[in-house]
Amino acid sequence: MTDKKKSVLGRGLGALLESNDTSDRTREKITNGPNVSQAGVVMNIPLEQIEVNPFQPRTTFEEESLNELADSIRIHGVIQPITVRKVQNNKFQLIAGERRLRASKLAGKKEIAAYVRTASDQESIEIALIENIQREDLNPLEISINYKRLQDECDLTQEQLAERLGKNRSTVTNFLRLLRLPPDVQAGLRDEKITMGHAKALMSIDNPVSLLSAYKETTSRGLSVRQTEDLVKDYSDKPRRKAATAPNKLTEVPFAIKKMQEQLTSHLGTKVLINRSADGKGEILIRFYNDDDLERLVETMSE
Repeated sequence: MTDKKKSVLGRGLGALLESNDTSDRTREKITNGPNVSQAGVVMNIPLEQIEVNPFQPRTTFEEESLNELADSIRIHGVIQPITVRKVQNNKFQLIAGERRLRASKLAGKKEIAAYVRTASDQESIEIALIENIQREDLNPLEISINYKRLQDECDLTQEQLAERLGKNRSTVTNFLRLLRLPPDVQAGLRDEKITMGHAKALMSIDNPVSLLSAYKETTSRGLSVRQTEDLVKDYSDKPRRKAATAPNKLTEVPFAIKKMQEQLTSHLGTKVLINRSADGKGEILIRFYNDDDLERLVETMSE
C-alpha cells in the first residue's frame, strides 16, 4: 500500500469515501442516468439497480427510526448521497448508506443520489465497518465487536486500527479488552445494566469467579462507577490481607465450594466468602455495607 493510500485511510470514513482520482468539482457534479461508467461522480441511480453490501456488519435497523427517516426523505429527499461501486453494466453495489437506501424504498422513491467510486472487496468491508462504528447509537460492546472484526478482516495491528479510526491506541485497546469479559458481563454491557466505566473497573479483577461476583454485586446494588472501583479494590485486597492475618490456616477452596460461594453471591446480591479448614469446619462470611443493605439481606434469607 502506498504512503498516499495509507494517509487517506488514516483519516477515517470521510477519506475512505473519497476516491484518489476525484476532485471537488467531480464530486459536486450530479449526473442523471445510470449508464455513466466513470467513477468519482454523484449520480441518480434507480433503486432496483443497487444491491446491498454483502459485507454490511449491521443486521438490525430500528423500525421507528427508519420510518421517521422515510418521512423526511418524502419531503426533503436524501440530503447525503449513498456510496456505491459499479459491479457490472447498470448494476451497483452499496458500500455505505443502507439505512438511507431502505428508507428511500419505504418512502416510495424510484431512484437515489449515489456517489460512485472504485473500491476493492477489502475497502468495501473497511468502509462498511467504519461507517457502522461511527453510528451514535452503538453500545460499547457493539463498538468492540466492530473493532475486532475490522482488525481481523483487514489484518490490522492495534496501532494500525487506531490510525484507521482516528483514535488513541489506549482507547482501542480498552474496547477490545471488553471481549475478554465473561459472557454474563458482556450481556450486561449490551443491555446497559453497566457502563463502559463499570466494565473498565471490573476488568482489573483477574479471577473470573471474583469478577462475576463483583459484576453481580454492582448490578444488584446499582453501584456507580466510583463505587464499583472501590468494590474492585475490596475484592483484590481483602482476601490477601485476611490470608496473612488468619489465625487458622485454611486449605484452598475446592471447586464445589467455590460453586456454592458463587451461587450464594448471586442469590444474595453481595459478596459471600466460604472459609473451610482441613477438617471440614469453617465459616460463611456475608458482606453488607449499611443498615439498609443488612435489612435487605435478612429479608432475602428469610424468604
